[in-house]
Amino acid sequence: MASTSDIRNGLCIKYNNDIYKIVEFLHVKPGKGPAFVRTKLKSVTTGKVIDNTFSAGHKIEDVRVETHKFQYLYNDGELYHFMNTEDYTQIQLQEAVLDRPDLMKEGEIVTVLINTEDNMPLSVEMPSSVILEITHTEPGVRGNTATNATKPATVETGAEVNVPLFINEGDKIRIETEKGTYKERIKE
Repeated sequence: MASTSDIRNGLCIKYNNDIYKIVEFLHVKPGKGPAFVRTKLKSVTTGKVIDNTFSAGHKIEDVRVETHKFQYLYNDGELYHFMNTEDYTQIQLQEAVLDRPDLMKEGEIVTVLINTEDNMPLSVEMPSSVILEITHTEPGVRGNTATNATKPATVETGAEVNVPLFINEGDKIRIETEKGTYKERIKE
């Protein structure tokens, strides 16, 4: 058993007969009344995100997890296939349990959280950023840079990301996976 002081991003807990992963949390200490923790929980079975508030000191049942490195192989519709980098066993996961499947390219190394009780994979954590190549974007209009102007661009995985006007097709960019936003252009 853990308490609200143990809450952190990525912690897996049992709540309402399901297993949830904490996506965001905020400790709040109002001027009047007791302190509480506001959380955003993502179900690892359905992928649904809910908001919940725990009062300070509330006991929560945490799930013991192990992390393993897996390599993303391919997907066929809703199923995504991964291979363990240590013993080469393969697993298949539903698209709902993945955080950003649109930013995963074949060969990407990800961290899979596995429940130690039943050895079931719970969720997939992407690296903090990925490097992808731009496959399509409109050319930037010269002189249209009065503000932080951006334009949509499609990357090699099919995801669409807003990028600055100076980015062209064929450029490689770093994308922050948590928000799915452009970070920087990679120079070769």
